[in-house]
Amino acid sequence: MGVLTNKILHAMNEQNPAIPPIEAAPLPAYKDRSTGLMVFGILTLLLGCLAGLFVPLMLFGQMMAAKAPNAPPTNTAVILPAVAMYGCLAVALIWLGIGSIKARRWARALLLIFSWSWLVMGVFMTATMPFFMTKVFANLPPDAKTGQPAMPPAAITGMIVFMVLFFGVFFVAVPAVWTFFYNSRHVKATCETRDPVTRWTDACPLPVLGFCLWLLFGVPWMLLMPIIGHGVMPFFGMFLTGLPGSLFCLAIAAIWGYAAWLLYHLDVRGWWLILIALVVFMVSGVVTYAHHDIIEMYQLMGYPQAQIDQIQKMGLLTGNHMTWFMALTMLPFLGYLLFIKKYLRKF
Repeated sequence: MGVLTNKILHAMNEQNPAIPPIEAAPLPAYKDRSTGLMVFGILTLLLGCLAGLFVPLMLFGQMMAAKAPNAPPTNTAVILPAVAMYGCLAVALIWLGIGSIKARRWARALLLIFSWSWLVMGVFMTATMPFFMTKVFANLPPDAKTGQPAMPPAAITGMIVFMVLFFGVFFVAVPAVWTFFYNSRHVKATCETRDPVTRWTDACPLPVLGFCLWLLFGVPWMLLMPIIGHGVMPFFGMFLTGLPGSLFCLAIAAIWGYAAWLLYHLDVRGWWLILIALVVFMVSGVVTYAHHDIIEMYQLMGYPQAQIDQIQKMGLLTGNHMTWFMALTMLPFLGYLLFIKKYLRKF
């Protein structure tokens, strides 16, 4: 009798189950992009090697320029920022390339930030290239023998078109391909599957993380300014030099570093700190360059007179051009700062 009762109850449970069985949610389907990660990783590694080649080339060029007859005294500190930038870029790209080959999630996040930054800067440079190159070629010294410009107008036009096309390919099309690839959900899922460990890049939304990295990127340059630029900084209608300028550079580096730490932890106080600092620096720069030419800054920084003369002939950032340049570069920066505010927590 007991056996029969159990069978009846079992049949009733099968027809009218009180608690339906819980099924695990299926993982979203994705296409494995391991091969693509390897290909783009190798290409990124090669880009790092290419960037590394610029370091000895610049040093060699500086040495050859110093040996030229009647060459002005060279200031090695002038090329130190470019040498340091290409050296750090080479190391970073090689490191990220290896990370992409291994399908590390931190490498995918950082390469996406890098490619977006590369693309935005490339669009800006390509758009402004015709204006700057026209000014440069227009101020070339004339040929002493013929009295004509060093380059005919047709050649100048051809050079400008070539450079715009070059920048359009290498600084717009190429980073657009990198951005499209690493932004793919299939690439993201592949990295998360092959690298299931939570990484430091996962603790912060990528738009905020990118802003933090740019702030940290500016810290070493501020620390180098007392060495390569004698601590010359614009400050509300004057140029700080020597010890006051060096202390000002250290203060800026400290602000950038502390704000980046706060923003990485999604602390809105870092956002306000950067906003106030940028507005203050913008006002300070506008007031300073309204009364002083940037040529004065180059002279205080110890640039060779020959280079200063070339800058004056080009006329790119002299006069009120520097004010417009600051506004052109600062306003998008402020716009992006407003964009990332939605990711931050209020305390």
